[in-house]
Amino acid sequence: MKRVLFLTLLTSLTLAQGTSVLAQQTGTATPPANPTGRPNAAVNPFLAPSTLPYGLPPFDKIKDEHYAPAFAEAMRQHMAEIDAIADNPAAPSFDNTVVAMERAGQTLTRVSRVFFNMTGANTDPELEALSRDLAPKLAAHNDAILLNAKLFQRIGTIYEQRPSLALDAESRRLLERHYTDFIRAGAKLSESDKAKLKALNAELATLSTTFSQNVLKETNASAVVVDTKAELKGLTENEIAAAAAAAKARGLQGKYVIALMNTTGQPVETSLSNRALRQRVHEASAERGSHGGDFDNREIVLNIAKLRAQRAQLLGYPDHAAYQLEDETAKTTTAVNKLLQDLAPAAVANARKEAADMQKLIDARKGGFKLAAWDWAYYAEQVRKAKYSFDEAQLRPYFELDNVLQNGIFYAANKLYGISFKERKDLPVYQATVRIFEVFDADGKPMALFMLDMYARDNKRGGAWMNAYVTQDGLSGSRPVVANHWNVPKPPEGQPTLMSYDEVRTAFHEFGHALHGMFSNVRYPRFSGTNVPRDFVEYPSQVNEMWAVWPEVLQHYAKHYQTGEAMPQALLDKLSATGKFNQGFATTEYLAASLLDQRWHQLSPSQIPDDALDFETKALKQAGVDYAPVPPRYRSTYFSHIFANGYSAGYYAYLWSEVLDADTVEWFKENGGLSRKNGDWFRQQLLSKGGSVDAMESFRNFRGRDPKIDPLLVRRGLKMDGKS
Repeated sequence: MKRVLFLTLLTSLTLAQGTSVLAQQTGTATPPANPTGRPNAAVNPFLAPSTLPYGLPPFDKIKDEHYAPAFAEAMRQHMAEIDAIADNPAAPSFDNTVVAMERAGQTLTRVSRVFFNMTGANTDPELEALSRDLAPKLAAHNDAILLNAKLFQRIGTIYEQRPSLALDAESRRLLERHYTDFIRAGAKLSESDKAKLKALNAELATLSTTFSQNVLKETNASAVVVDTKAELKGLTENEIAAAAAAAKARGLQGKYVIALMNTTGQPVETSLSNRALRQRVHEASAERGSHGGDFDNREIVLNIAKLRAQRAQLLGYPDHAAYQLEDETAKTTTAVNKLLQDLAPAAVANARKEAADMQKLIDARKGGFKLAAWDWAYYAEQVRKAKYSFDEAQLRPYFELDNVLQNGIFYAANKLYGISFKERKDLPVYQATVRIFEVFDADGKPMALFMLDMYARDNKRGGAWMNAYVTQDGLSGSRPVVANHWNVPKPPEGQPTLMSYDEVRTAFHEFGHALHGMFSNVRYPRFSGTNVPRDFVEYPSQVNEMWAVWPEVLQHYAKHYQTGEAMPQALLDKLSATGKFNQGFATTEYLAASLLDQRWHQLSPSQIPDDALDFETKALKQAGVDYAPVPPRYRSTYFSHIFANGYSAGYYAYLWSEVLDADTVEWFKENGGLSRKNGDWFRQQLLSKGGSVDAMESFRNFRGRDPKIDPLLVRRGLKMDGKS
């Protein structure tokens, strides 16, 4: 998931080229009626608030050539607003400084949200080039604000006066957060150190942008071409047709193309019976960004790690992880290391037990080989079939996309929170398959717009995420426009979209993020929606996954796409029985990636290695998770979470949040499950608060106590119910 916090966002972005240069490049001239020479709203849709419902961006009017001049003008406006605040002759006050900063930069926020969402969801060469150009310049703009001595002096004065200001709780927290933002950004550094910091931030912004673009290009370039249909034995006819369509789109008529997803393991490995092809697919995935060529990320990884370590030490921290974690709920590397390292031995032991079962099956079939990473998913599925008479492929006919969405995800939200949905086909979108729904609160009042971009595309980054185009805040009265992005393969024309179980769970997960954004009820933009600590933001979305398999919800949406018949109870029972199956693998691949993240970011500048892959191998071995059949969920050279998408030293957050999630699932079960009473309490105490209340305080207000880890250990198969 990708959250948009304005000043945080700017650390990886930058100002566009001058308007006159862009006009020459695009053939767009500034109208003579505008004497300033700057673009205006008549020709650039970003330079005035959208007139569409909820402030939805006018996607039908936005063109690539609008972004650069919009950024240039938005940056100019924002800096003028900041200068006016810093130079205000009146004594600094909460309203004329802190609230004024909250109101500033609206044009820049507007163009940034659309641009960076498009570079993730619908990019093209022009946007990629502009993103590279923007990265260091917007980083410099961000520094110009947070390293502004006069502005910080005003913030500091108000901060020192806070005991006498009689601020309400949210306003006091806002003041404290702004002060902390400035301190963590280097406001107290000397001028010479500020100059060093600015250079580091600019270079890091450029490197992260390049890393991200390399991952997308390398993933597309690494797609596996297959010559014959016979090699695809095990795939469904729809999957084979999709592979043929992908090949045709690449000009490879008569062949088949297996496109890669963002993780190391690939979905097709579960069903492909051709071992040699499984190996080709797996190795193509695992070698991304590390075998030379234009998209090799090895040096970029080393440079990012080094510059982050240098920046951390400049700011007074031993390493980047210590800097990052100070502002999360975990607080320290000690706490994170303990969680990960305590779980690793048991997780790997479970994975080895699972591997032994698979090896027995391979030997019984006279396979004549040792289980390898590209065998795991295939033979795990074979073991599951043997143990439970359950084939996950049996689920797909019951998981038709629109049924999952409207009769599953929306149904659960209605039962919990009373909200309802109406599709809006009259509103513009950036891709024909994107859908928009208006969301109404329990009292019938319009509340938000929800956008859904369902399908994978070559110009869309991998994974799934939520973003906001408009966030809720009381200052402006704005209402949310939030979007979920999935990467479900698009079936051939006329065929239904049948989802895997993992895709269904992901859909419920991302909608949990959407609910967090839509239910926001805060005064200040700084706290809106998902603007919470990184190791807390995954918590509400993980909780929402529980409803995917809640009996009442599952029975409502899991219906055969051809007959309309509900999923048989026997199949439901098997799905439930396999809940802890393969958890050794799932936990180990996740822990390996999380520990790798921490190893990279707990290095000092002098400890940065010369070889990224050699370091990765040694780091996994030192952490005790170097088990070849279970590679990390992401390897360093395509680990976008930590080198491009804001999760640096933070990939542990999913597990940290899952402690809260598992405990919360128990609360729902103890209190009757799917009910308005329970949903309203969760919304009131947690989902509506955003960052306006300390994250763990919100949890304690909801749960009545601190979280317990036992429910997570039971879920992950690391502890039996009621036993240690």
